Amino acid sequence: MKIPIFTPKRQYKKLKKEIDKAIFSVLESGIFILGNQVKSFEKEIAKYLGVKFAIGVSSGTAALFISLKSFQLTRDDLVITTPFTFFATAEEIINAGATPIFADIEDEHFSLSPEKVEDILKKYRDKVKVVLPVHLFGKCANMDAFMYLSNKYNVKIIEDAAQIIGSVCKVGNKYRKGGTIGDFGAFSFFPTKNLGAYGDGGLIVTNDERLFEIANMIRSHGSKKRYYHEMIGTNSRLDEIQAAVLRVKLKYLEEFNTKRQKIAKYYNENIRKLKLPIKTPEIPEDGSHIFHQYVIRVEERDRLSEFLTSHGVGNAIYYPVPLHFQKALSYLGYKVGDFPVTEKVAKEVIALPIFPELEREELDYIIEILDKFYKG
Repeated sequence: MKIPIFTPKRQYKKLKKEIDKAIFSVLESGIFILGNQVKSFEKEIAKYLGVKFAIGVSSGTAALFISLKSFQLTRDDLVITTPFTFFATAEEIINAGATPIFADIEDEHFSLSPEKVEDILKKYRDKVKVVLPVHLFGKCANMDAFMYLSNKYNVKIIEDAAQIIGSVCKVGNKYRKGGTIGDFGAFSFFPTKNLGAYGDGGLIVTNDERLFEIANMIRSHGSKKRYYHEMIGTNSRLDEIQAAVLRVKLKYLEEFNTKRQKIAKYYNENIRKLKLPIKTPEIPEDGSHIFHQYVIRVEERDRLSEFLTSHGVGNAIYYPVPLHFQKALSYLGYKVGDFPVTEKVAKEVIALPIFPELEREELDYIIEILDKFYKG
């Protein structure tokens, strides 16, 4: 049996008629940039997320860049983020003109540690302009703590929400969807995401009208009106075909997230029943986890990865090289041991297959192979 870690083909078969119709409607319209599909998608996704403003952009990376660029940062300005994330998070801090500074993560949840962030805020109070928590694998970071820090130290919050669309967390006494809590939320519609396009795509959300206007201008060359440019921007627009695909898929997002949650629960129950030496992901009491990835922690991670692959089970390591070890960021001056939790976690994590169309017999096979590895 061969089981991919992810495949878009099964979902396409389920939605083929609707998606084909949506794509052909765009082709027949002859409008491919910022037409009715993008406008309608922005309204629909804003309503789903519970925000005032949504801006469709070309990728999750672009969403981060434009959000950061909206604050007119300089190289002397610091943006605190995590070293345990995809490279784009730090990359776009630099591209937006600022300097990234890392804080370690929480051991249990892999997210940026509010306590470590506050240590930096105390030390560099006047230089830190933005805190950029990353919501990893489908679960929200501790946004209650980050909003407290935002108010206490007068810093902006940009949420890297690439992996958590539909996830809910508790802030104060209210439950809110991840990515909608800070000044900006940056989402990705990369094909592997829970809400995935058939190409690149991204989204910026905010409840601040002034920030919306600035980000909206940056998306289209710093312009509100064609040929009249108020600021330096870029070309980063969600295209009509991707918006049409996303509008179809958005209707099924809650259903698909629920299926992912059931698969994760099945993994957890069976791994624990077999008493395998695997640390399974926790399901939060105050909020939800929509399992963009099902990530476990194990010893002998690399050997397990090879074993799974040899038995046809797809798997992936997110992330094998922390950002402070990346050659491109070596000028920041970090060294081994600066972020011990991140460095430990990076040697232990491995993701197993998870997508809504995964069959029960496939899950049973994966669990059988895990059992075989530890008992064989």
